[in-house]
Amino acid sequence: MTGGNRSTHARRSATPGTPRKRGRGGRLLVTALALLVLATGGVGWVYLKLNGDISTFGADGLSDDRPAASTKGQNVLVIGSDARTGGNSDLGGGDKNDIGRSDTAFLLHVYADQEHAVAVSFPRDSLVDIPPCRLPDGSWTQPRSSTMFNSAFSVGQTAEGNPACTQNTVEKLTGLRVDHTVVVDFKGFAALTDVVDGVRVCVPNDVYQKDLNPKRATRGERIFAKGEQTVSGQKALDYVRLRHGIGDGSDIGRIKRQQAFVAGLLKKVKSDGLTPTRLLPLANAATDSLTVDPGLGSADKLISFAMSLKDVDLHNTKFITIPWRYQGARVAIVEPEADALWAALKADRTLDGQNASGHHTSGTAAGGKNGGAGATPTAGTSPSAVSGEGISVAVYNGTRTRGLAARAAESLRSAGFTVTGTATASTQDYTGTVIEYGTAQKEQAETVARLFASAELRPVSSPGINVILGQAYADNPSATPTGPAATVPTKDTRSADDDPCSNLSYG
Repeated sequence: MTGGNRSTHARRSATPGTPRKRGRGGRLLVTALALLVLATGGVGWVYLKLNGDISTFGADGLSDDRPAASTKGQNVLVIGSDARTGGNSDLGGGDKNDIGRSDTAFLLHVYADQEHAVAVSFPRDSLVDIPPCRLPDGSWTQPRSSTMFNSAFSVGQTAEGNPACTQNTVEKLTGLRVDHTVVVDFKGFAALTDVVDGVRVCVPNDVYQKDLNPKRATRGERIFAKGEQTVSGQKALDYVRLRHGIGDGSDIGRIKRQQAFVAGLLKKVKSDGLTPTRLLPLANAATDSLTVDPGLGSADKLISFAMSLKDVDLHNTKFITIPWRYQGARVAIVEPEADALWAALKADRTLDGQNASGHHTSGTAAGGKNGGAGATPTAGTSPSAVSGEGISVAVYNGTRTRGLAARAAESLRSAGFTVTGTATASTQDYTGTVIEYGTAQKEQAETVARLFASAELRPVSSPGINVILGQAYADNPSATPTGPAATVPTKDTRSADDDPCSNLSYG
């Protein structure tokens, strides 16, 4: 079973379990924004202050079975926590002794060219597989399938939540290595919006107290008037938490508004800048209300991360929700579109297919320092949708068609796979393609299978991945699962420089 190998996080309680009730509305990309401002404003004079205030969560809960690290860009998981401890209950209501929950989370991919970024939101009700996670007593849970995404944060039922479990879940879901994880609470969000003197938002109709708290017996006072307005502090927090009485009342609709809010906040920071008198309050707001993984647990590491964000362009900063559809009252993740998205990020390609890795070969189209759409894929591959980086494959011809293994090997190499060799299979009567894989190589084999239509995955006792080509591939080598249906989804994508009233509905 997957396990950890470091000390127990002292703040966690010893009672395992699952969430008792839904959490409250979302927290946003406060971490990246705060660090971005620190980077652009100059950080030397707050260095010691940062070092004294940074809180970290224990890495002992991280899985030992993680995706390989990548040299292409970096992935930062941002989790919004509604923990009621440390004064947060005054802002969000609720019992300060309640368990920590997360209703907002997204993966921020900062491309290697440090000019592009994309934030992928995960709906809280998304049905996912949750891998083994560490409990406060040091034991590990059994894996769970078809479980709500936000329940990962509540594994162990502690007031602080379980960010390591959420990170494990995201890595399993995406196949991407999460380089850093940060947890943001109510106070951090409210304080940051105060520091920047508020953010412009768009409210489609009047909103009342009962909309924010449906348990109220009466409608209460109006808290938002219809129209465009500037909000900060508690008002900003109420806006991003609001779900009922606005739009279609869904969590998906709220995600769209939260993405618009973050975009507006980024735009405000970029346009206004911050004076030294504002920088220290921002540093306090960020470090006092963030919990980060040990990899960001010092001022120099935070500063290094901030410097990687300072040149990201607003138009090149995208927000998108993982491809989804309703499944009853829950949300199902749509494949193969979601896999195509993860593969594009792994290959450091933007949503529109640009190579943003900062390394451009003769095969890429001219596109300045931002790169181009890349080389034309070989038949049977779609490099923007499948990345074979770090995966080695041997190819065998299981038919009597000459040159088939060499043809498949070329397609694999064009998608980034390492081909260790080609040969003729022991028999040449395979009708379909078979992909054999050794222990702990199932996910890699699944990636390989995305280049071969209707391939059968078959576990074997020996290590390695073998592709045995069948007659179906010989008859139609371009018939792959990564055709037009598996292109990277771009519907409802928002840029950070979009109008605050645009694209606020998923319909």
